[in-house]
Amino acid sequence: MLVLFETSVGYAIFKVLNEKKLQEVDSLWKEFETPEKANKIVKLKHFEKFQDTAEALAAFTALMEGKINKQLKKVLKKIVKEAHEPLAVADAKLGGVIKEKLNLSCIHSPVVNELMRGIRSQMDGLIPGVEPREMSAMCLGLAHSLSRYRLKFSADKVDTMIVQAISLLDDLDKELNNYIMRCREWYGWHFPELGKIISDNLTYCKCLQKVGDRKNYASAKLSELLPEEVEAEVKAAAEISMGTEVSEEDICNILHLCTQVIEISEYRTQLYEYLQNRMMAIAPNVTVMVGELVGARLIAHAGSLLNLAKHAASTVQILGAEKALFRALKSRRDTPKYGLIYHASLVGQTSPKHKGKISRMLAAKTVLAIRYDAFGEDSSSAMGVENRAKLEARLRTLEDRGIRKISGTGKALAKAEKYEHKSEVKTYDPSGDSTLPTCSKKRKIEQVDKEDEVIEKKAKKAKVKVKVEEVVEVEEEGVQVVEEQETPVKKKKKKDKKKHIKEEPLSEEEPCTSTAVASPEKKKKKKKKRDNED
Repeated sequence: MLVLFETSVGYAIFKVLNEKKLQEVDSLWKEFETPEKANKIVKLKHFEKFQDTAEALAAFTALMEGKINKQLKKVLKKIVKEAHEPLAVADAKLGGVIKEKLNLSCIHSPVVNELMRGIRSQMDGLIPGVEPREMSAMCLGLAHSLSRYRLKFSADKVDTMIVQAISLLDDLDKELNNYIMRCREWYGWHFPELGKIISDNLTYCKCLQKVGDRKNYASAKLSELLPEEVEAEVKAAAEISMGTEVSEEDICNILHLCTQVIEISEYRTQLYEYLQNRMMAIAPNVTVMVGELVGARLIAHAGSLLNLAKHAASTVQILGAEKALFRALKSRRDTPKYGLIYHASLVGQTSPKHKGKISRMLAAKTVLAIRYDAFGEDSSSAMGVENRAKLEARLRTLEDRGIRKISGTGKALAKAEKYEHKSEVKTYDPSGDSTLPTCSKKRKIEQVDKEDEVIEKKAKKAKVKVKVEEVVEVEEEGVQVVEEQETPVKKKKKKDKKKHIKEEPLSEEEPCTSTAVASPEKKKKKKKKRDNED
């Protein structure tokens, strides 16, 4: 039996001398403890050496993809076919390909794996003519080149340059703003009217550099920098300027600052062109989707293009708005809809109502473009152009849906209603700025006391009304009772008269009742007389 063994230096074909020992799989490793024992089991029959690392890389990439290299095909035809013996292979897929193309019987089993492991442990003793240093150097070089190939690494696709370039561009913008502000303020003491006439910062600095003192504007020619109308206005303002006089030394320092501003602005334009070229080389589809600056900021925020490709679309959508996201989660409010992607041209074109929808769709398509640029072999921007066209069509439909409101039934003709734009400008509420209470504690206590007094007065009035109503009701009831009492008395008198006429003995009883009734009155009169006598 023959064994095909691949190394970083070349192909090796071994002949198995004692096949009986291969039956004992568990104890096979003992036969490879020393080079002498190993030479008793296998013997090198042929060794095909690689010429350089490129050839080794081509051979190993073919093996990984399950293909046969031309060099390997020649070796197998020359040696294995002539021997007419089965071939032991480490990879079953490779064995199948060899069997199909070369019609050779291949073996792949656990015994073969143990045999390969033993050959690998005693490789220096089994393959003569190859030094250990050469073997380790070839292993290291092949590992690096193979990893580059696997990651589709290219020298042009170095995204660290983009991260550094966009960071430097932001720093230059900050410094330029500071320098220009200082220059305008400094020269404004001498010629304050010039800052209002010339709004462009670079043109302002170039005019200063060319003219210098305010007195030189009358004779200076500024037609290269300014239009005729603005030039005439500058010269007229210089004659009647309210600025103070400045020494030549001050003017020299101001002019030196102007040269610095002009040089930095020129370098910024150069750096921006460099960033554009690098972005089109590394991430062309991302550049088409969101632009150079936004794409570079996304890559810089993630750290690299590969890290950005691992993010989900929802993460890319809010990348750069982490503080707002965690603040919203903490206060249980609405989370932000966009981060760095807000500055893309597609989001800027949309109305405020549809910005959230477009940013979500743009993030989804941008993630596809990022992954295509990071892992794809093709470097064209066709996919980005196609996705951008789809997004623009979707944006048009969203905008038209708000403008064209179709009315009418199916039979009637559809009519487009007149579009009326309603601005959604929100007014600023200054009450949210201050954390202090609107009124002091004393005033609050006074207000509470007043409210309590008002409530007590209202309660007293209600009680008085209730009492008056009760008295009125009681009086009405008393009147009714008196009327009811009067009616039975009259009836009694009539009955008494009739009885007096009919029955005389009853009449005798009546005076006794009257005397009984009159007795308390006589007692009262006697008491009064006694009091008068005393």
